[in-house]
Amino acid sequence: MLPRSCLSTTLFSLPVLLFSLPLQAASFLAQVASAPPHGVSTLHHQLLQLAPTATPEALRLAAQALSCAEPSAERLAVIDYSLPSTEPRMWVFDLHQHALLFEELVSHGQGSGDAVAEVFSNTPESHQSSIGLFRTMNSYYGRNGYSLRLDGLEANVNNLAFERAIVIHGANYVSEDFIEQTGRLGRSQGCPAVREEITYPLIDSLKENQYVFAYYPDEEWLATSAYLRCTTELPQLAQR
Repeated sequence: MLPRSCLSTTLFSLPVLLFSLPLQAASFLAQVASAPPHGVSTLHHQLLQLAPTATPEALRLAAQALSCAEPSAERLAVIDYSLPSTEPRMWVFDLHQHALLFEELVSHGQGSGDAVAEVFSNTPESHQSSIGLFRTMNSYYGRNGYSLRLDGLEANVNNLAFERAIVIHGANYVSEDFIEQTGRLGRSQGCPAVREEITYPLIDSLKENQYVFAYYPDEEWLATSAYLRCTTELPQLAQR
């Protein structure tokens, strides 16, 4: 038989123990729920949580490309050109703060399609958008106002972006009013243009060595991009 003092202590601690068990169980279940499913990377899971309306495949490939290029990157923008221009198809993530900063409309090039982009290239004067992984450079003021230079990292896919002046900038043809009037966004000369109202904060969130991933289910790119598999030696990410 337990001494009276030990019995009292045991009886007193029993409700505390019973009360704490559900909390521990809830904490365990929360950890399980927040853990990535089998076969899903931590970064991919984070993007899915922050942007549940985005195309899962676009987020999966964006996570793969960024993990190849710079696993410790702070900011990432994902553009999904498989969606029509009438839908939000650009997401900007703060990966360190686990936050979605922007979910926005974004234009594509005149040469890529009408309301839906279907053709992409790396060719100067094509007025087509480019897909793949980009690293952001400096912001500047140009003919389109406040803009952000992009350095294409994929040879024969987007590596002429700097020479083509493919930049993020604001445009008055990126708006809900324009969609109501024409049934689509206006189109650029290949640049991912955004709403004028958010140009400054969006560019400032991405400038200087952050990353932009532009997705489209292009079979050749999906089959050959080194950033989507990390099985080949990647080009040196040299600073311009």
